[in-house]
Amino acid sequence: MENLTLKVEGMTCMGCVNNVRKLLAPMNGVQSVEIALEQGKVTIRYEPGKAKLEDFKAAIESAGYDVVG
Repeated sequence: MENLTLKVEGMTCMGCVNNVRKLLAPMNGVQSVEIALEQGKVTIRYEPGKAKLEDFKAAIESAGYDVVG
């Protein structure tokens, strides 16, 4: 398992946090999703062979949030 932390802009409330979590949690290979709303950070624990950064970015951006950095 690996951890990946992404900086995400556009999350303003717990509804946003829930939306992002609902997108990422069911993805193949994802074990857990932790979100720090105040810092705009999303930490994903996942299996590298089953999921990758591009998949996470695409899912987050499809919901209208921006992955930066």
